[in-house]
Amino acid sequence: MKLFPKCFLIPVFIALVTAGGCSSPSKEVTDTEDNVITIQTAPVNQQLVALPIISSGMITSKKEARLSFKTGGIISKMTVEEGQAVRPGQLLAVLDLTEINAAVMQANQNVEKLQRDYDRVNNLHKENAATLEQLQNIATALEVAKNNLTTARFNQQYSSIYATENGTVIKKLANEGELAAPGAPIFIINSTRENDWVIRIGVADYDWTRIKKGDEAIVETDAYPGVIFNATIAEISDAADPYSGTFQVELKVSPGDKKFANGLIARIELMPSQHQQLHSIPIEALVECSGKDGFVYKVNADGKTVTKIPVVVAYYEKDQVALSAIADSVTEVITSGSAYLTESSLVSVITK
Repeated sequence: MKLFPKCFLIPVFIALVTAGGCSSPSKEVTDTEDNVITIQTAPVNQQLVALPIISSGMITSKKEARLSFKTGGIISKMTVEEGQAVRPGQLLAVLDLTEINAAVMQANQNVEKLQRDYDRVNNLHKENAATLEQLQNIATALEVAKNNLTTARFNQQYSSIYATENGTVIKKLANEGELAAPGAPIFIINSTRENDWVIRIGVADYDWTRIKKGDEAIVETDAYPGVIFNATIAEISDAADPYSGTFQVELKVSPGDKKFANGLIARIELMPSQHQQLHSIPIEALVECSGKDGFVYKVNADGKTVTKIPVVVAYYEKDQVALSAIADSVTEVITSGSAYLTESSLVSVITK
């Protein structure tokens, strides 16, 4: 076998090593340039905003009347049905007055008899034929009889049910011929006056501290798509509901030229008067968002590397995101290209 001389092999080996060493740096430069991500940034703006409270509730009348008879008895007549509009003073139902009228007549006759007795004893007392005690006793009996007559007439008066104001019968709980117990509701009537419509919602303790009477809200309903109704806070509870743990808020809502009905479902956006400092960024800067938690990227001081920063989202508004928490040191965030970044990414910042 033919052998190459040693002096020939040594230069060849050196040439190969040198060639390999020169080609490696060129490949690294190419790979680094290919991994650079082109990005754009946007400033983090600060603003004072009133974070809206989103809720839902049912439109009802503030004035709900449960009308009943003062005394029990058989219902002889009912003049309205459910859903019917009523006006103040309108007769709605009447009891059979046979027993009640008899009680009034008996009380009246007892008063007349005791009045005659009183007159006779009074005349006898004047002639010293009756004692003062006898006169006082009959006078007391007469007063008791008069009070009984007043009670009987009062019961007679409230043996009929009359509407107390303009409204709608939303529930009829009895029918003609039924025995009505004293004080048992017969009709449930809601006022239909414009100023009597309210919505009751529950708010968390954090939101309770940010609202006050007079704060405004906008209301939407499925009954009138696209129509916005104005509302204001009329009442705020000072105690939490023991079951839900929320505080009840009553909103007075105006129907305007529309017609409201008891039970309409409403969506409410409440604007608290108390403002808070929030940060605003473009929505494309937000990545890996889950609920209210998310992340943004910022460019480090070297202008080539990035850092991932956690944020807390307050709410979304069109193409902006309001943040309730972000590091104070972050003045700019990456927008274009943020979806492709990792914390090991190399970047190149371009301006618009």
